[in-house]
Amino acid sequence: MRDILVAGNWKMNGDSASNSALLAGILAGMPDSERVRLLVCPPFPYLAATAHQVTGSRLALGAQTASEHAAGAYTGEVSVAMLADIGCEYVIVGHSERRSLFGESSSAVATKFEAVTAAGLTPILCVGESLDEREAGATESIIGEQLDAVLQQVGVAGLSNAVIAYEPVWAIGTGKTATPEQAQQVHRYIREKIAALDADIAAKILLLYGGSVKGDNAAGLFSMPDIDGGLIGGASLQADDFLAIANAAASI
Repeated sequence: MRDILVAGNWKMNGDSASNSALLAGILAGMPDSERVRLLVCPPFPYLAATAHQVTGSRLALGAQTASEHAAGAYTGEVSVAMLADIGCEYVIVGHSERRSLFGESSSAVATKFEAVTAAGLTPILCVGESLDEREAGATESIIGEQLDAVLQQVGVAGLSNAVIAYEPVWAIGTGKTATPEQAQQVHRYIREKIAALDADIAAKILLLYGGSVKGDNAAGLFSMPDIDGGLIGGASLQADDFLAIANAAASI
């Protein structure tokens, strides 16, 4: 039986009251399975309150991004050390929205990845292709370039405490999703690419699927041999929806 990670990315949503209620619902209904790990990534202003509310539970805390800089005159930025200080265990790096809306290059993502690992936190590296890139048959070359930037920065050993999330850009917030077989094909490519450098790391690394995962399609996705969970967007904003995915994971 393999470990499965279900990570909720709340993006720029919520407020203090709704977040507290959402967390209470998740905490009350978490599946009783040691192999299914749950994680939430709220916006920066709510990280400390979330950390307090999940203390003593099996619900882990993550951030949606971080600065590559350790400290200094970087107004508006948040360092990895600050995130660790308030109880974060994970940091998402290279989410497609960070790449497309904020211009984060693969090189910049790799630098952030290195900063996260250096601080002892677990990076969730997001990779994925657009619809045009998929239709042009460039899925593997795009994802290969995104992975290579990180491998050049930290080497394959740098993936030993990492998670990778495949998020087809065309399936984020659109209601579309890759079929389990389509997702598995890309996940297999990622694992085989890593295995060519280090078979042990490839076997152990968790590969998540992120693209309109819901309770009714989660089991089919998570049953694929190289899909180890999900990076959940909209469905993580309602406790029942998120727990339906978690329970689907526990049933695998």
